Amino acid sequence: MRATHQLRYLFAGLILLSFQFIGLSCNAQPAAQTQMVAMRDGVKLATDVYLPEKGKPPFPTVLLRTPYGKNGNGAIAAAVVRFGYALVVQDMRGRFASEGHHAIIFGNDGIGGQHQDGHDTLEWIARQEWSDAKVVTYGQSALGIAQNMAAPGAPAALKGQVVGVAFSDYYHQAAYQGGVWRKELLEGWLRQTKMDDVNLPTFLEHTTYDDFWKKLNAESHADQVDAPGVFTGGWYDIFLQGTINSFVEINSRGGPNARGKCFLVIAPLAHGHFDEPVVYPDVSKAPIDLATPMNIVAHWLGKPDKDVDALQPVHYYVMGDCDSPGAPGNFWRSADAWPPVADPASYYLHSDKSLQVELPHGDDKLTYKYDPENPVPTRGGQNLLIAKGPMDQRPVETRPDVLVFTSEPLTEPLEVTGRITARLFISSDCPDTDFTVKLSDVYPDGKSLLVTDGIRRAALRNSYEKHEPLVAGEVYELEVDLWSTSLIFNKGHQIRVAVSSSNSPRFEPNPNTGDPHPISGKTRIATNSLHISNNHPSRIVLPIYTPHGTE
Repeated sequence: MRATHQLRYLFAGLILLSFQFIGLSCNAQPAAQTQMVAMRDGVKLATDVYLPEKGKPPFPTVLLRTPYGKNGNGAIAAAVVRFGYALVVQDMRGRFASEGHHAIIFGNDGIGGQHQDGHDTLEWIARQEWSDAKVVTYGQSALGIAQNMAAPGAPAALKGQVVGVAFSDYYHQAAYQGGVWRKELLEGWLRQTKMDDVNLPTFLEHTTYDDFWKKLNAESHADQVDAPGVFTGGWYDIFLQGTINSFVEINSRGGPNARGKCFLVIAPLAHGHFDEPVVYPDVSKAPIDLATPMNIVAHWLGKPDKDVDALQPVHYYVMGDCDSPGAPGNFWRSADAWPPVADPASYYLHSDKSLQVELPHGDDKLTYKYDPENPVPTRGGQNLLIAKGPMDQRPVETRPDVLVFTSEPLTEPLEVTGRITARLFISSDCPDTDFTVKLSDVYPDGKSLLVTDGIRRAALRNSYEKHEPLVAGEVYELEVDLWSTSLIFNKGHQIRVAVSSSNSPRFEPNPNTGDPHPISGKTRIATNSLHISNNHPSRIVLPIYTPHGTE
């Protein structure tokens, strides 16, 4: 089976399973009415309509727009129509039976371009005799991204959206995290779905956060979203921060029908199965269904539910030690806002490879050679097509181009919940290079489980909009965003930070030449230094959870 089909069936299967979990039989599958729906430029998109056999129109509608092919959704349709809803499933522009071209993928759905396919489809549904002009959009991953891009300025027919594991900012979360090309994710996905013809060279050309990417940032248009949403994600998901940001921005800045009416659910999940056996208990016991919150959908579509009104907006899983029964963590917590109240604590990197709350003394630096022809291999994390999840980092922590800093064993459990950043003081003998940071939970048996990681391009240290070459030997401060997590480090565990300059193929190796992408036969070996002193206090800043917040 081709990988593109594997992706398609993965996400269709997630949706189908979620409907089955709520006890609906999907044996009798309704027939679809296929129509070619014209967009404003005349291009027609293949659209399947499934209508309830019982009840009389008009019906509320659930809408899925997909790049993976609309066929094969009969079982999902059977579940949806049992609720008395119509289901509309559409091939996105240029995909499968739809006309047009797919580029720029996700730029045709609402914001960002001349095409407004998501808006046009909502308006078409509202005009149909079988429709009551109330629509909830639905879907995970690519189907969730299409929703995010269509929500700003959407027609009034949009009453809600269920968005799973989706980015909200194309540049920073999908294409160039930390200014570095997410090779495994976006390049791999485009090639396997055969959408690399125009998209890939276009994305590779736009290496900075320019006007091209600004038009594709749904977050900047959050004030134009006037429908509530349920945003679900995973701590090891490829688009974790996009899920969180969508909720935060729309819930705080959206229109009157969206502001203060959204929900966030974050579980200990990846974009697929973990590749090493880490099992968190009670994941399925989330206060809001992770994939199919049909009580909320019904609430939006005209069946008010006082239990929905009483739900707290934020629900997240606090991870913990999975080896020790009774260890703190591994439970769901509900809250009124994200992020929860936390005390930011700096853990400083010391020249003896320790991680301490005390500032370092002296004027030290640790230096290593980074060779882009021999990058640090990726081991787990927020990946799509390669091994993912909280994998043991010991196989790469012994490399000479990886600097490892470890705390003393904790005397008490320590909860870290929220956004994590590292502030490094660096220098290099090359005009550009990258710096990576990993946060790990070191168990008493020595395994070093990845919690989260980040990367930053040094030439984009001041702004993602402009490359500024490094001056050899000059010291610069560099902020590295590790996104977010919620984890209790158990008593006896250690906190570990690993600093390097590559993490491949998760991120494309920096050639160290100043070129934004590697050119065959043109790379340099960089001598990179991490400065560690009272004047240059390289550190990671951890949000230490404080229970006096709003939970």
